[in-house]
Amino acid sequence: MSIGGLIGVLYFGYLYVDASDSFRIFGADVAVSTGDYVPVLISALVLIAGLFIYRSK
Repeated sequence: MSIGGLIGVLYFGYLYVDASDSFRIFGADVAVSTGDYVPVLISALVLIAGLFIYRSK
């Protein structure tokens, strides 16, 4: 369960970062994320739950 959560965090985290756009305004770089962060949070919760299950044995 924790391995699946880790894979999900890595995969959806990459997609989230990849969906970010950056542009320059008055010499400053501005980054705007158009990605969905919900799958990253769910994967992180699955990872944490898997670690708790592993530690409770």
